[in-house]
Amino acid sequence: MERKTIKAVLEENHLNLNDNAVLLFDKLGLDKSVLTKLEDAYGKSDKMSKSKHNTVDPDEMVKKYGADTVRLYTLFAAPPENNFDWTESGIEGAHRFVKRLFYYISENLDIVKNVSYSEEDFKNLSQESLNIRKKLHQTIKKVRNDIERFQFNTAIASMMELLNTLYDYKEKNPKVLREVFEKFILLISPFTPFMADYLWKQLGNKGYTIQQPFPNYDESLLVEKEREIPVQINGKLRATIKAPVDASQDEVLNIALKDESVKKWIEGKEIVKTVFIQGKILNIVVK
Repeated sequence: MERKTIKAVLEENHLNLNDNAVLLFDKLGLDKSVLTKLEDAYGKSDKMSKSKHNTVDPDEMVKKYGADTVRLYTLFAAPPENNFDWTESGIEGAHRFVKRLFYYISENLDIVKNVSYSEEDFKNLSQESLNIRKKLHQTIKKVRNDIERFQFNTAIASMMELLNTLYDYKEKNPKVLREVFEKFILLISPFTPFMADYLWKQLGNKGYTIQQPFPNYDESLLVEKEREIPVQINGKLRATIKAPVDASQDEVLNIALKDESVKKWIEGKEIVKTVFIQGKILNIVVK
C-alpha cells in the first residue's frame, strides 16, 4: 500500500492540522500519542463542523466498532440538545463497555440456562444477592426516569455502574443472575439493539427485545432499611457501622460500642459526650 504524504491526506479530506488530527493520524498510521505535543504547540483540535469538512464518517466508525457502539457512544457523549467533541478515547470507552457486558453474560450463560424464577425465590437471599437485586431495581428506575427526560447519557452511566457491581458479585445465585441478565438486556436494548437481541436469544428466549415490555422496578427494593454511619472518636474517623435508618442516638451508640474498631479506641477511657446527626455521623468524645 502506497504511503501518502501529509499534504495529500490533508487535501483529500479537507483538513488542516488543527481540524481533526485523530482522523489524520489514523489515515497515516501514525502513533497518536504525539498529539499531546502537537496540541501544546498548535492548539487543540476544533469541533467537528460541516463547513470545515472535518466530520467523522459514520460508516468508518461502524466498520471499526460496530453499529451498537456508535449508537451508544452518540447517546452517551452528551445530552441530545448539546454538541459534543467526538473523541477516539470516548468511543473506545463505549466499545469496552459493550464488550464487557457481552462477555460477562456470555461467560455466565451456563449458570442461567433453563433457570426460571419467581418472587418466592428471592426470599431469604444472602446479603450479597439482595444487594445485587437492589442495584438492579435502582438502575431500572433511573434508566426509566432518564429516558423519559431524554437524559440518555446518565441512563447509560447508571448501567455502567450496574455492570461494575456485577463483576464484583461472587455468589452468582442462578435465579438472581437470570433476573439481572434478562432485565439488563431489555434496559440496554434501546441503545444496543443488535447485541441485546442476540443475548436475548442466547438466554433461550424467543422473539426480539422490542416485543418485550420494558422492565419495571420493585418499589420495596428501593427502600433502604439500613444505613452506613461513620463513627468518629474525638473527631477522627475510626469505624463505619450499619444501623437502621430511623435508629435513635442511643441505638446507634450501642451498635458502635460493640464494634471492635470502636472498642480499641475507647478502651480505658471515659465517654464525656456524643454528637449524633441522624443517619449521617456519630462522634464520640472521650478523655
